[in-house]
Amino acid sequence: MTRDNKMFTIDQIHEAFKKVKSGADFPQFVQDLKSIGVTHYDNYVADGRTKYYGKNDFTVDGETKYPSMAVNANSSADKLKHSISIHQQGQTDYLTFCIQAADAGVEKWTTHMIEMTVTYLDKQGNKLTVEPIPQP
Repeated sequence: MTRDNKMFTIDQIHEAFKKVKSGADFPQFVQDLKSIGVTHYDNYVADGRTKYYGKNDFTVDGETKYPSMAVNANSSADKLKHSISIHQQGQTDYLTFCIQAADAGVEKWTTHMIEMTVTYLDKQGNKLTVEPIPQP
C-alpha cells in the first residue's frame, strides 16, 4: 500500500494499464491501481479521459484515449449489460467496449476500489447498472 505522503502518478497508472488486454484482465488492473493508492476513478466515454482519485482529495487527470464519439441520449441498461458480459469474457477490446457503452447511453463509469464496484451512469446521472468487480 502507498504511504500517505506518496501519491500515485499517471506513469504508474499507464504501467498498470499496459497489462490489460481485455475485460478479463480488469480485476488485476483494479488491484494494481488500488496498490498504488487509487481509491476510485471516473472514465468518460465520449473521449476516454479518466480522472483518478486518491486520499486527501488527491486527483490526477488522464488524457483522452481516442477521438471523441457521441454518447446516445437514449440509454439502455440491457444493451450495456450485454456489452459488459462479452467484454468480461474477453471477446472485445477496450475501444470496442467504449463504443458499445456510448451506444448504450453511458456518459461515464466510476470504478471504486474500496467498494469493488463499477457504476455506469447515463447523461442524466441515472445508474444503468452497478457491477461487482471480481477478485483476480
